[in-house]
Amino acid sequence: MATTPKFASKIGLIAATVGSAVGLGNVWRFPAETQANGGAAFLLLYIGCIFLLGIPVMTAEFALGRGGESDAAGVYARVTPRRRHWRLAGGFSVLASYLILSFYMVVSGWTLEYLLRSVTGELYSSLPADLGADEAVFASRMSAYIASAWSPIVFTVIMVIANLGILLLGVQKGIEKMSNIAMPLLFLLLLGFVGVALSLPGAAEGVSFFLRPDFSAITGRTLINALGQAFFSLSLAMGILVTYASYYPPQTRLTRTAVTVALLDLLVAIMMGLIIFPAVMSFGLTDSSLEGSTLVFVTLPEIFVRMGAPSLWSSLFFLLLTVAAFTSTISLAEVSVAFVGQRLKCRRRTACLIVVLPLLVLSPVCSLSVGPWSGYTICGMTIFDFLDNVTTNYMLPIGGILLCIYMGWVAPRDFFRRQLTNDGTIRAAVLPAILFIVRYVAPLLIAVILLSPYL
Repeated sequence: MATTPKFASKIGLIAATVGSAVGLGNVWRFPAETQANGGAAFLLLYIGCIFLLGIPVMTAEFALGRGGESDAAGVYARVTPRRRHWRLAGGFSVLASYLILSFYMVVSGWTLEYLLRSVTGELYSSLPADLGADEAVFASRMSAYIASAWSPIVFTVIMVIANLGILLLGVQKGIEKMSNIAMPLLFLLLLGFVGVALSLPGAAEGVSFFLRPDFSAITGRTLINALGQAFFSLSLAMGILVTYASYYPPQTRLTRTAVTVALLDLLVAIMMGLIIFPAVMSFGLTDSSLEGSTLVFVTLPEIFVRMGAPSLWSSLFFLLLTVAAFTSTISLAEVSVAFVGQRLKCRRRTACLIVVLPLLVLSPVCSLSVGPWSGYTICGMTIFDFLDNVTTNYMLPIGGILLCIYMGWVAPRDFFRRQLTNDGTIRAAVLPAILFIVRYVAPLLIAVILLSPYL
């Protein structure tokens, strides 16, 4: 078996892991989920899921990945050779990550197209004199860009090829170097937009919507969505964290890394809320259509027009979104690249081609389901929405339950302790609490939340 590659530096390790978590899940999906689920009430549930479930489950994934030093499925066979059937749980996470990747590439293509249209000024050409008519214009352009037959396919293919280029460079020269550049740029852009959004007139109303909870808005569906968003934004049960942890040097402090990644991930989500909701409220764009992709691709361009210099603000924002998309897709793809490389015992170049080339077909199919093929549905949803719903709200939580059962009850009793204490060289005072949550609280609570709409 080939030697597992390692991250070259602590900063690179953190940047890559944060980049895997801080992606479109925070920058694109979180504001839309918050808007659709009642604002601050959803935020509180989301934060609760991160601290009560996210950090312990993330720590368990780190321990499994570094201790197993293999792909997301192979780690199970290496940690418990006599229970190799648990590889199916890892295979389940690899499948989930690949399905997410197939439609995430589509969103990545959208962001790249909007970045190009913003830089060239085309997105803001021939606007009506009446600002109130902007929504119809940008909704029409969203349809022309996203729901057309060829435009989204072209940009999706560009993003697929760009991902392949980074993946072929490997862990240190590709993923780590890209993350070292992308993550500081992302945080710098976020800070700039937070400052601008909070300075807008009427921004306090948006902050209130985002931070003042209305507990009457909480339903069983809200709980599922908050749990799904926590798992999605932290990249839990996707195989990403297990795969990346297999690249961690032995001296890495897993608990500290998990807390750092979770806090930075939460910080980005809150910053996105402080960017979008003050701006939305400031300009009175509060109708019920502000959800999903519309919030980013229609409402925000409206806001940029009202701020002045729309092409500048739009170019910066969609650069931010494109960077987030790129860190997400690279991380998702790496799960399958590692899996294929280890299972087939092939070179990285071959594994990259096996994983990425099918996306040149799968992702355009997801793209067309939003446009010309939108009439073809699964359970009343487009292919894109179906994959989003099934993977985020069901496959990831179920994968989390399987992981917790394995780490809490199947893996050797001292395995978790040795990983969190680096074989006894450091103290891990929180180990009993983490193990208790992983063994008892997390699987039970995740199952209850999943079943809550049916109880």
